[in-house]
Formats: sequence, structure tokens, C-alpha cells
Amino acid sequence: MTGDAYVAGVGMHPFGRWPDASMRTMASEAVLQAVGDAQLTVRDIQVAYFANSLGGLLTGQESIRGQVSLHDVGIRDIPIINVENACASGSTALWLAIRAVRSGEFRVALAVGVEKMFVGDTQRTLSALQTAADTEATAGQGLQFVALYAMRLEEAIRTGALTTEHLAKVTTKNKRNGSLNPYAQFRKLMTEGEVLAGRPIAGPLTLPMVSAISDGAAAVIVTASPGSNGAVRVRASVLSSGAVDGLGELVVRRAIALAYEEAGIGPEELNVAEVHDAVSPAEFFRYEEMGLCPAGGAGELFDSGATGLSGRIPVNPSGGLSARGHPVAATGLAQISELAWQLRGQAGARQVTGARIAFAQNSGGWLDGDAAACAVHILEATNAA
Repeated sequence: MTGDAYVAGVGMHPFGRWPDASMRTMASEAVLQAVGDAQLTVRDIQVAYFANSLGGLLTGQESIRGQVSLHDVGIRDIPIINVENACASGSTALWLAIRAVRSGEFRVALAVGVEKMFVGDTQRTLSALQTAADTEATAGQGLQFVALYAMRLEEAIRTGALTTEHLAKVTTKNKRNGSLNPYAQFRKLMTEGEVLAGRPIAGPLTLPMVSAISDGAAAVIVTASPGSNGAVRVRASVLSSGAVDGLGELVVRRAIALAYEEAGIGPEELNVAEVHDAVSPAEFFRYEEMGLCPAGGAGELFDSGATGLSGRIPVNPSGGLSARGHPVAATGLAQISELAWQLRGQAGARQVTGARIAFAQNSGGWLDGDAAACAVHILEATNAA
């Protein structure tokens, strides 16, 4: 695993509610965009990793989702591997694609993630989401991750590390970023008052703070050489699993530490980050886990403006899960797409000035109070943005 790997092309189908779109039509759009972005053709792809988490439960398509969804774009006679790893499915597909290229066996690999969550029955979708946990242990408990985040946030508020105003402010930050993202599901600005007045969900969390049901797709082309389209080098690619008691996500800390070690850098060298904020205030937990601030210092870091678009380390310039949307298996690859655009200087009104080193963290599922899986990727621009 000593060879280099590059993000040579990215593509997305916009996230949102698309009643007339199927998994295959959304995947096709994202793949063709990524292939064109890499200045390649589908015939250049040598292996494909297809990520989907809920398709079997919600659409009835099991077993060969990748083969079915990629058939229409002409990807038919190469290895197609179906990947399922809860909300980390897309970043898991990327982890596999990077290893396929780094091994030297393949020079061009595709990672694509797609989710069709609007199926005319919201309760069925919510029930499907509940399966991303130990169902024997959590039967009948609802969306466990929301309750766990709410408990952690209540504790942070009790100790004075955060306030309810912080929860509203980080949400409005991400709604503002999402308003600048043409691929985002929610592009309407919100005030702090509107966020706090939203329908209560759990503890201090209101509806605008929680990621919503979404349809969408994202794709990434990974290559062994940088090519000619401002390719982005992979500095680190880590996937870890967790299952520890308590309310902290130790698997996230472990994956981040391993990624810093692999990349040979520390948090002070990051220029932009996309993190998994299944509820928008979870971004505060990521600040500490990434080493951007000491324990209990997330609110102070946020108040300094460091994580805003013009700050020292902008976080979630795409809008994050609460604004960009969260079609489960597509989320991790949407993060990579955003960061590729940022490192190339192609992010438009949400562009982070001088971005050179980018960080992505994507978690999935719950097991004994810990995230069940976590992927962390660190990317580097190969030319001046």
C-alpha cells in the first residue's frame, strides 16, 4: 500500500426530494459528472465500489444494487463491489477505491454512493434508519443517535461549555453556507430565533438542527496519477470501527489520530474541513476530536469566528448534513466532492481562500453508545488553487 492515489474527478446529483428520480438515474448523473471531471471515459474505470445503505429496505432492490445502477452508464464488465456501512457507506467505498489504486492492481477506480429515501412513506424511511444500530438492543427506542447527541449536548450546556445560543448559531452558519451550495437540499437562510423556535426533537435539539431525509448521489474517481485536471492527492485514508460504552465517540478520535499519523500532519495544518454533523451542533464535538481546541473549548473556538467561511479553519462550507442534506450512503462522497472543489478553487461563493489541506470525517451507525464506523480522509491540493 505504498503507491499514491489521487481524487481525479468528482460529481453529484443535487440532494433533496426527487420523486421522479431513481437510484440508477441519480447514480448515473453523479458518475458521468465525475468521469467528465476527470477527463476520462467510463471505459477507463477498472473497478467500481457502489455504496448504498437503505435501498433494499426502501426500494426492494437487494444484492446487485451496484450492477443495476451502473448498467445504464456502460459500467458492466468490471468488478463491481456493493458496499453497505450505514452513514459511512460512501466513505467506505472511497477507502476501498483508494486501496485498490494504492495496491497497484488498478489505475482508475470509482466510488459512488446513492440513496433514495423519499419513497412515499416517511415512517418506513425512519424505521429503516433505525436499523443502523444493534436492533436487538435498541428495538422500539427510535432514532438512537438523536437521543445520544441530545444527551451529550445537555451535558455540555450544564457544564457551561456550550449554550443553546451556540446550538442555534452553528446551525445558522451551516444554513448560510448551504444557501451558497447549488447541490444543497436546504438553501434558505434561517435566523437563530427561527432555529430555536423549531419543533422540539430531543432535549435541546429542534428540527432545523437535525439532518433530514434526502435523495441524492455523489461519485469520486480515484487514479494512480494526478492527470491534468487539478487532481487532489490523498494524504490519508482511514476506516475504523467502534463499540465502547459511554456517550463519547472514541472511534472518531481513534480514526482522526490514525489519519494525522498517516498524513504526517497535525490539526494546525488543516485549511478546511467537512465533518459528520448528523445534528448540526455535533460539529462542536468534532472540533475537540480533531484537536482544533481543548476539551470544553468548542464554543470559544466557534465564537472566535475560526470555523466560519473566512476563518482560520472553515468547517462544513458545503452546509453540512443539516443544510446540504444527508442521503445516507452519498454523504461521505459529497464531503470529498466539496473538498476537491475547495482545493481546486472551484467552490464559488463559498470558496475558502488559500485552501491547501482538507479534512473529511464521516461516521456511520451506533453500537454500545459509540459510532459503529468512522472514516477520515485528508487531501492535499497538487497545484495552486
